[in-house]
Amino acid sequence: MRNKSGIFYAKILLFGEYSILCDSMALTIPYTHFRGELSFINQDKYTDYDFAVSSNRLLKEYADHIRGLKEAGVLKCNFNVEGFERDISKGLYFESTIPQGYGVGSSGALVAALYEKYVPDHIRGDRHLPVEDVLKLKEIFAQLESYFHGTSSGMDPLNCYIKHPLLIQNRKDVSMVGIPRNKHDKKGAIFLINTGSPGKTGPLVNIFLDKCKIDEFMSRVREEMIPLNDTCIRSLIKGETRRFFEALKDLSRFLYDHLDPMIPEAFRKIWKYGLETSTYYLKLCGSGGGGFLLGFTDDFEKARKELRNQNVEIIPVYKNISVDE
Repeated sequence: MRNKSGIFYAKILLFGEYSILCDSMALTIPYTHFRGELSFINQDKYTDYDFAVSSNRLLKEYADHIRGLKEAGVLKCNFNVEGFERDISKGLYFESTIPQGYGVGSSGALVAALYEKYVPDHIRGDRHLPVEDVLKLKEIFAQLESYFHGTSSGMDPLNCYIKHPLLIQNRKDVSMVGIPRNKHDKKGAIFLINTGSPGKTGPLVNIFLDKCKIDEFMSRVREEMIPLNDTCIRSLIKGETRRFFEALKDLSRFLYDHLDPMIPEAFRKIWKYGLETSTYYLKLCGSGGGGFLLGFTDDFEKARKELRNQNVEIIPVYKNISVDE
């Protein structure tokens, strides 16, 4: 993917939601359907004025947060707070089509844009970055994005910034990766389902972390959820898609059984139907609770038809990734 300076795309965390907090593997891809860039109110832009004003106000609050970190001597990058505040007073806002609260990186894209513009010695976003630079960016982004969610792994802004699929082996091992299309049948796809309402990341993350304090649940996460998550990633990258869909079905079932608060009630029946028919498998896209759900199928048209019968429209994300019969 060609890097376009100043424009930052959405991201989709294919695997690793919640389990990444317990140091599982994760796989994330850029999603160019949605994008954002810094702009100024009334600068030859035909935009929603109220949205721009609201964004400008949010940036002002965020600038106060960054200034506090800088004055406390804990800010992990040389952020030009004065220049940022000056531009905010001139009407700076984030022109974005990335829906907020939908698990596709709205805050990640914003953080990536601000880092590029207001950190003079910023590390350039490039798919050939050495590992030490990738990890340094991840650490910086984790701090900058934590304002929006209470805690952050830094992966969302990192993916938005580098604009290339990222494989996270663990907290200290992050690399660029490709997802092979030529090893798979042409009928499969990854898709999104719009639940129609945003989710709130912070409270749901806290629910998960509280559940992890229960020994029985934590054992299930380590012995079931993480191995299934990691198998999905490895088999998808290797092109072992029969194994991929076997692990994916079990992972989807685990999420259905054990992360109930994260699945909107109106979509539990739809989620279960996929498990029972093997037409498609659903999982969370980000923290859940609303926003998008993420779906995988080995027959896109069949899945689309089945979901249409349930009054659900799907948005294709990545075609041609399915089972090799």
